[in-house]
Amino acid sequence: MLVQHTHSCAMQPRARQTGVVLVITLIVLVAMTLAAIALVRSVDTTNVIAGNLAFKEATVNSADRGTSAAVAWLESAGNLLLNDNPPNGYKATEQHPAPGGWDSYWNTVIVPNSLFVCVPTNCAVDAAGNSVSYTINRLCSAQGTPGSLGAGGVVSCSLSPAFFVLNSSQGGGTIVLNSVNQIYYRVTIRVAGPRNTVSYAQTVVAL
Repeated sequence: MLVQHTHSCAMQPRARQTGVVLVITLIVLVAMTLAAIALVRSVDTTNVIAGNLAFKEATVNSADRGTSAAVAWLESAGNLLLNDNPPNGYKATEQHPAPGGWDSYWNTVIVPNSLFVCVPTNCAVDAAGNSVSYTINRLCSAQGTPGSLGAGGVVSCSLSPAFFVLNSSQGGGTIVLNSVNQIYYRVTIRVAGPRNTVSYAQTVVAL
Protein backbone atom coordinates (compact mmCIF):
# COMPACT_ATOMS: atom_id res chain seq x y z
CA MET A 1 0.00 0.00 0.00
CA LEU A 2 1.50 3.26 -1.06
CA VAL A 3 1.28 6.05 1.40
CA GLN A 4 1.54 9.53 -0.03
CA HIS A 5 3.32 11.97 2.18
CA THR A 6 2.75 15.65 1.63
CA HIS A 7 5.35 18.14 2.87
CA SER A 8 4.20 21.66 3.37
CA CYS A 9 6.79 24.44 3.48
CA ALA A 10 5.98 27.41 5.60
CA MET A 11 6.74 30.62 3.72
CA GLN A 12 8.50 33.25 5.88
CA PRO A 13 7.08 36.75 5.38
CA ARG A 14 9.45 39.12 3.57
CA ALA A 15 11.15 41.47 5.93
CA ARG A 16 9.80 44.96 5.66
CA GLN A 17 12.10 47.62 4.27
CA THR A 18 12.22 50.17 7.04
CA GLY A 19 14.15 52.86 5.01
CA VAL A 20 16.88 53.35 7.60
CA VAL A 21 19.62 53.39 4.94
CA LEU A 22 17.83 56.12 3.01
CA VAL A 23 17.48 58.29 6.10
CA ILE A 24 21.18 57.87 6.95
CA THR A 25 22.14 58.70 3.36
CA LEU A 26 20.09 61.89 3.44
CA ILE A 27 21.67 62.94 6.74
CA VAL A 28 25.18 62.35 5.38
CA LEU A 29 24.31 64.26 2.20
CA VAL A 30 23.03 67.25 4.20
CA ALA A 31 26.14 67.21 6.41
CA MET A 32 28.44 67.16 3.37
CA THR A 33 26.49 70.02 1.77
CA LEU A 34 26.80 72.13 4.91
CA ALA A 35 30.51 71.35 5.13
CA ALA A 36 31.00 72.39 1.49
CA ILE A 37 29.14 75.67 2.07
CA ALA A 38 31.22 76.39 5.17
CA LEU A 39 34.43 75.69 3.24
CA VAL A 40 33.44 78.05 0.41
CA ARG A 41 32.54 80.81 2.88
CA SER A 42 35.82 80.29 4.72
CA VAL A 43 37.81 80.61 1.48
CA ASP A 44 35.89 83.74 0.50
CA THR A 45 36.47 85.31 3.91
CA THR A 46 40.18 84.49 3.73
CA ASN A 47 40.43 86.13 0.32
CA VAL A 48 38.65 89.26 1.56
CA ILE A 49 40.95 89.50 4.60
CA ALA A 50 44.05 89.02 2.45
CA GLY A 51 42.82 91.70 0.05
CA ASN A 52 42.14 94.15 2.87
CA LEU A 53 45.61 93.58 4.31
CA ALA A 54 47.13 94.23 0.89
CA PHE A 55 45.17 97.48 0.54
CA LYS A 56 46.20 98.50 4.04
CA GLU A 57 49.87 97.89 3.24
CA ALA A 58 49.50 99.90 0.03
CA THR A 59 48.13 102.88 1.98
CA VAL A 60 51.12 102.79 4.32
CA ASN A 61 53.49 102.82 1.35
CA SER A 62 51.61 105.76 -0.21
CA ALA A 63 52.01 107.72 3.02
CA ASP A 64 55.72 108.12 2.29
CA ARG A 65 54.87 110.51 -0.57
CA GLY A 66 52.84 112.68 1.76
CA THR A 67 55.63 112.76 4.35
CA SER A 68 58.21 113.77 1.75
CA ALA A 69 56.00 116.58 0.42
CA ALA A 70 55.28 117.91 3.93
CA VAL A 71 58.96 117.87 4.96
CA ALA A 72 59.93 119.63 1.72
CA TRP A 73 57.46 122.43 2.48
CA LEU A 74 58.69 122.75 6.07
CA GLU A 75 62.28 123.10 4.91
CA SER A 76 61.35 125.90 2.49
CA ALA A 77 58.75 127.76 4.59
CA GLY A 78 61.11 129.89 6.70
CA ASN A 79 59.24 132.62 8.62
CA LEU A 80 55.90 131.23 7.47
CA LEU A 81 56.25 128.70 10.29
CA LEU A 82 55.72 131.36 12.97
CA ASN A 83 51.98 131.66 12.28
CA ASP A 84 49.12 129.55 10.99
CA ASN A 85 49.15 128.91 7.24
CA PRO A 86 45.91 127.08 6.34
CA PRO A 87 46.50 126.95 2.55
CA ASN A 88 49.56 124.83 3.27
CA GLY A 89 47.80 122.71 5.89
CA TYR A 90 49.86 124.26 8.66
CA LYS A 91 48.97 125.16 12.27
CA ALA A 92 51.60 126.92 14.39
CA THR A 93 50.07 125.45 17.56
CA GLU A 94 49.85 121.90 18.80
CA GLN A 95 46.54 120.19 18.06
CA HIS A 96 44.95 117.61 20.34
CA PRO A 97 42.40 115.31 18.69
CA ALA A 98 39.16 114.64 20.52
CA PRO A 99 38.66 111.28 22.27
CA GLY A 100 37.22 109.99 18.99
CA GLY A 101 40.73 109.82 17.55
CA TRP A 102 42.33 111.22 14.44
CA ASP A 103 39.67 110.09 11.98
CA SER A 104 36.98 111.97 13.87
CA TYR A 105 39.26 115.00 14.30
CA TRP A 106 40.16 114.98 10.62
CA ASN A 107 36.53 114.95 9.48
CA THR A 108 35.23 117.47 12.04
CA VAL A 109 38.13 119.95 12.25
CA ILE A 110 40.72 119.48 9.52
CA VAL A 111 38.36 119.13 6.55
CA PRO A 112 35.85 121.90 7.48
CA ASN A 113 38.74 124.35 8.01
CA SER A 114 40.67 123.19 4.93
CA LEU A 115 43.78 122.52 7.02
CA PHE A 116 45.14 119.84 4.71
CA VAL A 117 47.06 119.56 1.47
CA CYS A 118 46.59 116.84 -1.13
CA VAL A 119 49.53 115.06 -2.74
CA PRO A 120 49.38 115.74 -5.64
CA THR A 121 47.61 119.08 -5.20
CA ASN A 122 44.67 118.05 -7.40
CA CYS A 123 43.93 115.17 -4.98
CA ALA A 124 44.26 112.60 -7.78
CA VAL A 125 44.62 108.97 -6.72
CA ASP A 126 47.86 107.09 -7.34
CA ALA A 127 48.35 103.82 -9.21
CA ALA A 128 47.15 101.85 -6.17
CA GLY A 129 43.94 103.88 -5.96
CA ASN A 130 45.03 105.82 -2.87
CA SER A 131 44.36 109.49 -2.13
CA VAL A 132 47.08 111.12 0.03
CA SER A 133 46.78 114.30 2.11
CA TYR A 134 48.62 115.80 5.08
CA THR A 135 48.41 118.40 7.82
CA ILE A 136 51.26 119.88 9.89
CA ASN A 137 51.26 121.07 13.51
CA ARG A 138 54.05 123.00 15.19
CA LEU A 139 54.33 121.61 18.71
CA CYS A 140 54.04 125.01 20.39
CA SER A 141 51.57 126.56 22.82
CA ALA A 142 50.75 129.55 20.58
CA GLN A 143 51.63 131.32 17.35
CA GLY A 144 54.67 133.56 17.17
CA THR A 145 58.36 133.37 17.90
CA PRO A 146 59.28 130.77 20.54
CA GLY A 147 60.04 132.46 23.85
CA SER A 148 58.15 135.63 22.96
CA LEU A 149 55.11 136.91 24.81
CA GLY A 150 51.90 136.01 23.01
CA ALA A 151 48.22 136.51 23.69
CA GLY A 152 48.13 133.45 25.93
CA GLY A 153 51.49 134.05 27.58
CA VAL A 154 55.00 133.02 26.64
CA VAL A 155 55.17 130.94 23.47
CA SER A 156 56.66 127.62 24.56
CA CYS A 157 57.58 124.84 22.18
CA SER A 158 58.73 121.25 22.32
CA LEU A 159 62.42 121.36 21.47
CA SER A 160 65.07 118.84 20.67
CA PRO A 161 67.96 118.69 23.17
CA ALA A 162 71.04 120.76 22.38
CA PHE A 163 74.47 119.14 22.32
CA PHE A 164 77.71 121.01 22.68
CA VAL A 165 81.29 119.83 23.04
CA LEU A 166 83.46 122.49 24.68
CA ASN A 167 87.22 122.57 25.42
CA SER A 168 87.78 119.09 24.10
CA SER A 169 90.87 117.99 22.29
CA GLN A 170 90.39 116.63 18.82
CA GLY A 171 92.58 113.94 17.43
CA GLY A 172 93.25 113.31 13.80
CA GLY A 173 90.10 112.39 11.91
CA THR A 174 87.85 113.29 14.86
CA ILE A 175 84.78 115.40 14.14
CA VAL A 176 82.92 117.16 16.94
CA LEU A 177 79.27 117.89 16.17
CA ASN A 178 77.48 120.73 17.96
CA SER A 179 73.71 121.10 17.74
CA VAL A 180 71.21 123.68 18.95
CA ASN A 181 67.60 123.32 20.04
CA GLN A 182 65.23 122.66 17.19
CA ILE A 183 61.45 122.96 17.18
CA TYR A 184 59.39 119.82 16.72
CA TYR A 185 56.72 119.62 13.99
CA ARG A 186 54.20 116.81 13.72
CA VAL A 187 53.22 115.70 10.22
CA THR A 188 50.00 113.68 9.99
CA ILE A 189 49.34 111.81 6.77
CA ARG A 190 45.90 110.49 5.79
CA VAL A 191 45.63 107.89 3.05
CA ALA A 192 42.21 106.84 1.74
CA GLY A 193 42.15 103.79 -0.51
CA PRO A 194 39.87 101.16 -2.06
CA ARG A 195 37.24 99.34 0.03
CA ASN A 196 36.99 102.36 2.34
CA THR A 197 40.51 101.72 3.62
CA VAL A 198 41.85 104.65 5.66
CA SER A 199 45.30 104.84 7.25
CA TYR A 200 47.03 107.52 9.29
CA ALA A 201 50.79 107.92 9.62
CA GLN A 202 52.61 110.47 11.75
CA THR A 203 56.17 111.74 11.65
CA VAL A 204 57.83 114.19 14.04
CA VAL A 205 60.39 116.46 12.39
CA ALA A 206 62.89 118.76 14.14
CA LEU A 207 63.84 121.96 12.31
